[in-house]
Amino acid sequence: MTSNRFRWAWWLLAYASLGLGLVGVVLPGLPTVPFVLLSAYAAARGSERLHRWLLAHRVFGPMIVDWQAHGAVSRRAKRMAVLSMAVCGVIMWLTAPRAWMAATGIGCMAVVAVWLWRRPEPPLQRES
Repeated sequence: MTSNRFRWAWWLLAYASLGLGLVGVVLPGLPTVPFVLLSAYAAARGSERLHRWLLAHRVFGPMIVDWQAHGAVSRRAKRMAVLSMAVCGVIMWLTAPRAWMAATGIGCMAVVAVWLWRRPEPPLQRES
């Protein structure tokens, strides 16, 4: 836990990023995973209760643990992210007032997709 001096700022960042991540679940184009990971990072410094809740969460917990332990993203998460970016790219291409605007957004998503696929995948969990 960090000093009490900035604890409130970490707390605020943790809850704000979690809120944005939850909105991203239903709003195309707004990513969920980066905001949840940012929330976990900030919560570890500003809200022990939120950090414990995130790590124990059925959906978010394994993703956060994989990232913290290995810097890893599951293949399923990579596929879902790239699929979402592709859908958003098509929508941008069809609706942008200028082609360069869509191309800029699509280019940024392509860079993120390449970076994402270069991340390692978590080690296989053996069932005992």
